[in-house]
Amino acid sequence: MDPCRYVEWMPGTYMPILRPRRGELTALHHLADADAHRVLPIIELQGERLMPLLKTLLPRTGIIAMDLAGRDLPLERAEELAALGVAMLPVLRAHDSDRRLAENGLVARMHLKRAMLRLQPHVDAVNPAAATAATDRMLRGAGLDHERVDLVIDLAETACVADADKVEERARHVLRWARGWPWRSVSVAAGAMPPNLDDLPTDQPVRVGRLDARVWARLAEPGVGYADYGVTSPVRRIGVQHHRQLPTLRYTAERDWWIYRWARRGGRSDDRCHDLCRTLVSSAQWPAAGARFSWGDAEIARRARAAGGAGSAASWIAWATSHHIATVLNSR
Repeated sequence: MDPCRYVEWMPGTYMPILRPRRGELTALHHLADADAHRVLPIIELQGERLMPLLKTLLPRTGIIAMDLAGRDLPLERAEELAALGVAMLPVLRAHDSDRRLAENGLVARMHLKRAMLRLQPHVDAVNPAAATAATDRMLRGAGLDHERVDLVIDLAETACVADADKVEERARHVLRWARGWPWRSVSVAAGAMPPNLDDLPTDQPVRVGRLDARVWARLAEPGVGYADYGVTSPVRRIGVQHHRQLPTLRYTAERDWWIYRWARRGGRSDDRCHDLCRTLVSSAQWPAAGARFSWGDAEIARRARAAGGAGSAASWIAWATSHHIATVLNSR
């Protein structure tokens, strides 16, 4: 497969910022044909090993944007992805070295003839002059013009209603600045999923506001694309979880997530996951299309019918991510 075939995206392209884990990649691997060209995943590497997973869980999007950190080399990653039939869209960041920018620019010119620039205003640019200086350095270092670059304004965590108001105001300022340059496209990203769900009640669905989606909706900017952090938090948890995770589904609705966490008491894992899924499919949140809504919903419906096969933490993230992507695309 020639990566250069995938040079255009459909209108309303959704850009989820995802971690390189089995759950998220499984969801991308099972995208419906009609959805595959409306999704451009941004894979955020922070030392994880991606390629072994991709060999068995190849995203159906044909393109993935790669935000590299650590010792990963853009040219090496681009060649590995091309061998699998996937084009790499390099992501430029303000903290990139001159060498990293130059390598990303070379990758851009070799394959898709464009790149992505991910700007976090609260970190990279506190005012328009700083934003211009930061983006000029990145574009100059990569040897690219604005017309070849998709700008993602990453507002990061939107943790509460008061925070959402501040984030919205910040977004308006950055969008006013962005309109002064001929970017190929402009998208706004944010995330509102709490980094830790351990304190939420169990054995009942709990509503968590999708404040990131509400901020984007209130911006009401024509031509501004949508991006988010899927069903995970922009804040990475530090350390390793030593307790066994409870059966958990983060189920996306239009304005909220519904968190289903089922305790293990009173039954085996299979029984508890069966009860969780059975509760979900009989809830008001279950889509009218039912199991046909997404691959993830089909998996949830299957577990609701039979107690066998509880899945794992990766499975629960895969089902939730699949449903989330379908929900976002259905609303665009």
